[in-house]
Amino acid sequence: MTAEGFLEGRRLQLARGVLLQCIMGGYPPARFYGSDDGDLALVADPAQIHRLPWSDEPRAMAICDADELSGGSSSLSTRGQLKAVIARYAAHGLAPVVATELEFFVFAPNTDPTQPFRPPVGLDGRREDGQSAFSVSSNNGLRPFFSEVYKCMAALGLPRDTFMHEMGVSQFEINLLHGDPLLLADQTFLFKHLLKEVALKHGLSVVCMAKPLAHTPGSSMHIHQSIVEIGSGKNVFTDSNGEPTAMFRHFIGGQQAGLADFTALFAPNVNSYQRLCHPYASPNNACWSHDNRAAGLRIPASSPVARRVENRLPGADANPYLAIAASLAAGLHGIEQELEPSAAIQGEFAVPDNLALPCTLHAALERLKRSQLARELFGSEFIEGYIASKTMELTSFFDEITPWERRVLAAQA
Repeated sequence: MTAEGFLEGRRLQLARGVLLQCIMGGYPPARFYGSDDGDLALVADPAQIHRLPWSDEPRAMAICDADELSGGSSSLSTRGQLKAVIARYAAHGLAPVVATELEFFVFAPNTDPTQPFRPPVGLDGRREDGQSAFSVSSNNGLRPFFSEVYKCMAALGLPRDTFMHEMGVSQFEINLLHGDPLLLADQTFLFKHLLKEVALKHGLSVVCMAKPLAHTPGSSMHIHQSIVEIGSGKNVFTDSNGEPTAMFRHFIGGQQAGLADFTALFAPNVNSYQRLCHPYASPNNACWSHDNRAAGLRIPASSPVARRVENRLPGADANPYLAIAASLAAGLHGIEQELEPSAAIQGEFAVPDNLALPCTLHAALERLKRSQLARELFGSEFIEGYIASKTMELTSFFDEITPWERRVLAAQA
């Protein structure tokens, strides 16, 4: 839209079905979004209108809510779903607080998708070979790229906590500062968009797939969660003696009750399960533990005032609005129903059958399809439309024969 049109308040409308567009570009049958495929109104959030600092010509982006023309948020909008979850907390006098940790890879351009991704050539003329995890000098070859990333983050008002080289080859992580869940979802979305745009300017490719490289750790989007009282700001996970509260236990119980049903929301793509089936630091379970990275729900070591629950299931490919909404909704369900969690686990452990999660997209969609809890929390229209779109993507994947199949199976009798 032109700046003039935007400033005049001209309404921008969008076909309802676009909210269910699959990643290949197609759409599920119209019955999933209304047979007329009528319009939605895109209503800009005044706090999320940004001049894009990487653009050579003046351009701006406005993050919008997708509202029905009759009024109210569309049930198909993931941002709207997150706002509804926050409102349900507010009805109890509570406000959730979250922070996201996003991992990503920086690669050289990949013009042939049949070939593996490769690290870029650094300023020293060499490609990283995987020996730079957590090194203070590991991103020197990418210094011009990261310098512009930092400048663009500052221009967009994106505060960063820590930035580091992660375990994978040319893999990095940013920790965003904790705050309001909607703000953090917006910031996570903006940061991913920023990364890709700045990378293009520098002849690089940023990849937020969950598992872009074989034999290498995948990329997560861990979600740290706590809850405070509206008004006092007190962390309700900790009592006056600094001990965990019943609400803390119930929140974990709700997470455990919802994680398996919501796996397809946290791990939305075929590739997501490549990360989860190699479980080192990518737990595919609903166990909980104090400071154990093998558990899907980890309680980080912290002071009582900062007591929180880290959901380690979501990958970097997850929709931040939907992943945060699903995680918080599960926790609130546990609080409302006073669900008790399993016993905490420590050290090496075997995952009990009742705390194991789906390990393929097909299994996750089947679990979501059977979930009454998902329909209660997100509505049947959203759940059925989401499943329809993701089923199209899964079918498209199965329409292709992979190099592994040709290499290994062709010679079989």
